[in-house]
Amino acid sequence: MKYNKEEKYILDALEKDTIKLSTPSNKEIESIKKAANNTFKKNRRITIRLYDHDFLGIQKKAMTMGIPYQTLISGVIHRYIEGDIKIKTG
Repeated sequence: MKYNKEEKYILDALEKDTIKLSTPSNKEIESIKKAANNTFKKNRRITIRLYDHDFLGIQKKAMTMGIPYQTLISGVIHRYIEGDIKIKTG
């Protein structure tokens, strides 16, 4: 597995015992639970038509990522809406 600089730093610090993990407060735990629940709460079902080629490509990508293809589609749409994915124009 590849790690970025920050991940390597944290992993090295944990292995060298120069960093200690702290126990989150009850307030932090509740905040994390709320964020997790909102992240996975999907309340709209839609139907779309795709070209077979695109659908097979999505299935293949999702399989290599180890996630359901619906999750991949939902994630791509979410990232686009949030501005993380840009469509080239012109």
